[in-house]
Amino acid sequence: MTDTFVQAQAGWLSRVALAEKMIPLIGKLYRENNVVTSIHGKRLINLSAIEILQAHRYAQQVNDTELELEKTLPILERLVEMDLGTASIDVGQLAYRFDAEGGDLAAFLGRELGEVVGSSTETSGADIVLYGFGRIGRLLARILISHAGRGKGLRLRAVVVRKGSENDLEKRASLLKRDSVHGPFNGTITVDKENNTILANGTLIQVIYSNDPATVDYTQYGINDAIVVDNTGRWRDEEGLSQHLQSKGVKRVLLTAPGKGDLKNIVHGINHEGIEDTDRIISAASCTTNAITPVLKAINDRFGVEHGHVETVHSFTNDQNLIDNFHKGARRGRAATLNMVLTETGAAKAVSKALPEFAGKLTGNAIRVPTPDVSMAVLNLRLEKDATRDEVNDYLRQIALNSNLRQQIDYIESSEVVSNDFVGTTRAGIVDGLATIANGKNLVLYVWYDNEFGYSMQVVRIMELLGGVLPPVLPHRKQISEIA
Repeated sequence: MTDTFVQAQAGWLSRVALAEKMIPLIGKLYRENNVVTSIHGKRLINLSAIEILQAHRYAQQVNDTELELEKTLPILERLVEMDLGTASIDVGQLAYRFDAEGGDLAAFLGRELGEVVGSSTETSGADIVLYGFGRIGRLLARILISHAGRGKGLRLRAVVVRKGSENDLEKRASLLKRDSVHGPFNGTITVDKENNTILANGTLIQVIYSNDPATVDYTQYGINDAIVVDNTGRWRDEEGLSQHLQSKGVKRVLLTAPGKGDLKNIVHGINHEGIEDTDRIISAASCTTNAITPVLKAINDRFGVEHGHVETVHSFTNDQNLIDNFHKGARRGRAATLNMVLTETGAAKAVSKALPEFAGKLTGNAIRVPTPDVSMAVLNLRLEKDATRDEVNDYLRQIALNSNLRQQIDYIESSEVVSNDFVGTTRAGIVDGLATIANGKNLVLYVWYDNEFGYSMQVVRIMELLGGVLPPVLPHRKQISEIA
């Protein structure tokens, strides 16, 4: 063997050893302090040593510099020694900041994380009921189970469905366990037919069979002041959704679809602060609205938007037909896996519900395409100020890295990525920097989004806010206005 081969192998094994040291530290922070650690939004909990190395490597895509384990390991070691309360802590950002500032690590972390130091008090958490168990419902369940920790945050207590067959419970559990798009469930699932429960990684989920959202008594299962997340899409206005509030044990209702009438449509990161204690029913808007609204706000704050058109290239959904058949919607009756289907979208109009300054400025259409997940929004905008491609990309990259919209907007520059590369992304939308077109006041942006998982993460953030268990995201980033 050549010296270079031996050196390369030794270097790799050394890095793996460092990553292995991190695993118990990451686990301890989560179990004992309810602290979620990440690197640029990529959660480190339950990752293997190789996956931790990949997360460090990913940092190079967004920050032009590969993150060294020698810089993150001391931070994790110090975090374990601190008396921390519930928080989401980006270890990568801490490493970059400390590298730039220098000095004493303990003092640095004390400054950056001061608001959660010494705040490790017990909280009661919030009970969650999933009404419906389709694509979004099962992904929400997976996320809630993975976030369960010590029960200080959101607690998935029950799932309400219509009984479809005698072996309904086993089928529901199987669909939770196996997913053709998002892969197998990470953990173990056990079914108790006698008690109608599913035990998933220590989370006991009561399966309730009901055809009427107004008659379920959740209190008989020990569920109180619950947030009912309606992901059926059957009711989208206040009158229909208020049926949930008639059931015992329900405090609030969250709709995972665009709300009609006067319902507040919330895009987390944009208008979530507008939720009031008196709002008992709210909507989490649509996946497309969540993907484009943060990007539109960022662009409007810096360059101003006079008007624009949004074209969504959207993966097919369950409301389309597999083969040609009758459908009440125009064109959606044609075979979803064989055709591009031109259809309507309310996302462009819905943006103004979260950003009133966009009222009347956007038009939109959608093209459903034969892919099962991950979509793209093409934003064709007329700006108030001239902008260059580099200026726009540099700005959006800083927004993704250093702003209060870092959970909503991601940024990537790669000539090789395709839609499948974004399955499972936790951000609402990912700007494809290489595709940006800017010519004076004309701007075209391409935004990828996982219309299932990325949207579900936005829904969870609203649930945490409604439940009073939204963890602070540290270290703090700048407001958009400070970057714009």
